[in-house]
Amino acid sequence: MQSAANLFAILPFPSIDPVALSIGPLSIHWYGIAYVVGIMLGWLVARDMASRDRLWHGSQSQITRAHLDDFLVWAAIGIVLGGRVGYILFYDMAAIAANPLRAIEIWNGGMSFHGGLIGTTIAMILFARRNGIPVWSLFDIIASVAPVGLFFGRIANFINGELWGRITDVPWAVVFPTGGPFARHPSQIYEALLEGLLTLLVLQILARRFDALKAPGRITGVFIILYGCSRIAVEFFREPDAHIGYLVGNWLTMGMVLSLPMVLLGLWAVWRANRAAALA
Repeated sequence: MQSAANLFAILPFPSIDPVALSIGPLSIHWYGIAYVVGIMLGWLVARDMASRDRLWHGSQSQITRAHLDDFLVWAAIGIVLGGRVGYILFYDMAAIAANPLRAIEIWNGGMSFHGGLIGTTIAMILFARRNGIPVWSLFDIIASVAPVGLFFGRIANFINGELWGRITDVPWAVVFPTGGPFARHPSQIYEALLEGLLTLLVLQILARRFDALKAPGRITGVFIILYGCSRIAVEFFREPDAHIGYLVGNWLTMGMVLSLPMVLLGLWAVWRANRAAALA
C-alpha cells in the first residue's frame, strides 16, 4: 500500500490558469489582481486605524483618512517600481542584460519584497515630508497593514506555480508544473501564513490592544523583525532561484542574506521607539 506521502506526491498541481480573465487582447492575471486586492484591503484597514484617535500618541491621529487616500497611489508606485527594480538587482540582472524587455514583464512574476519595501519606504518619506506628518507614524500604519498584501502576493505566487519549495515527501507536497516530476513544499503557502496572516494578527493585536502605535516606530520594528524571521525560516523549505543557487553549502540563500539585516534593523527600530517613549 502506498504511503500518504507517495500518494500526494503523484497528484498534479491544481489546474489554475494564471490568467483570471481575458477580454480580447487584454489579459488580467491573478498576480495583478492579488496586488490590487492587497493594496485596497490594506488601505481600508489603515483608514479604520487612522480614525481611532485612542490608538495614537497624544490620543489623536496625525494621519487622516484623506492622507491615506492620497498615499494610495504613492504606495502602488513604490511597491511595483521598487519590487521590480529590486528583483532585477538582487536576482535577475544577467537575464535582463541579455533581454532588456524582460524588465517590464511584471505579469510574468518577478517581484522582490525587499525591493518593494525600499520603494515604499522612499515613497513614505517623501509623502510625509510633503504633507507635514510624522514619518514614523506613517511607517507604523503602513507596516501594520502590509501583511495583507504579502498574503495575497504569496497566494498569487502559488497560482503562478513559481517560487516553489524543495523536494519533500510530506503529505501536503505539491508537484508544480515548472518544478519537474518531484513533490515539493508549497513554500508560497508557508509564506502566506507566516508573513501574511500570522504577522497581520500580531501587529493588529499590538496596535489595538497594547497601544503599540503610541510609541512611533514600534510597530514598524516588530513588522520588520517578524518578516525577516519568517522569511529566513521559510528559506529552509524554499528552493533557491536556479540562476543563483545556494550561497554557502546547501542552506544559505540570497533570501536569508537580505532578511538578516532586516531583523537587526527591526530590533533597532523597537529599541529606538521604546527609548523615545521612556523619555517622553
